[in-house]
Amino acid sequence: MTEYQEYLQKEPNYVLAKQLKTAAWIITVAVLGLVVGMRYIRLDFGMEFDFLPPFHATLNALAAVALIFSVIQIKAKKVEAHKKGMLTALGLSVGFLLSYVLYHITSDPVLYGGEGTIRYVYFFFLITHVVLAAVSFPFILFTFIYSWTNQFAKHRKMARRVFPVWLYVAVTGPICYLMLAPYY
Repeated sequence: MTEYQEYLQKEPNYVLAKQLKTAAWIITVAVLGLVVGMRYIRLDFGMEFDFLPPFHATLNALAAVALIFSVIQIKAKKVEAHKKGMLTALGLSVGFLLSYVLYHITSDPVLYGGEGTIRYVYFFFLITHVVLAAVSFPFILFTFIYSWTNQFAKHRKMARRVFPVWLYVAVTGPICYLMLAPYY
């Protein structure tokens, strides 16, 4: 029996899935509340965090690489490599989120200064990036929960929809950073 077939034979854990889904909703509400609230919070830790925006872009870019790696691995039926890639993507995204919040509660916002058509391009990327990041967040968690609890049919079905959105968010983050970088 192959590694892939062994995984598909695992029994689903519906009790754990229900508990994790409740936790996912609580985390989602808390994170979205924090992201909205960070616009109104200013803390001073006695140091500048201006070095974080390129770090954010790097984390997002690496998450995109990990996502692509993971899809390639699962198409090759290499479940363990897929799992490691997805955990890496999830870890990079969590690292990004924590760092992003730290930056925004300690630093004044940087305004985009471009003019003309490029301004519309920037705001298109920024708005779609932010909206899709917020909307996809709970679904990324649910996709993870389905795999963690051995509900592979649900995992596959959701992952087919969530993957392109998560990848778009991971790619447009660095694009927005590069477009905003001259104004830092």
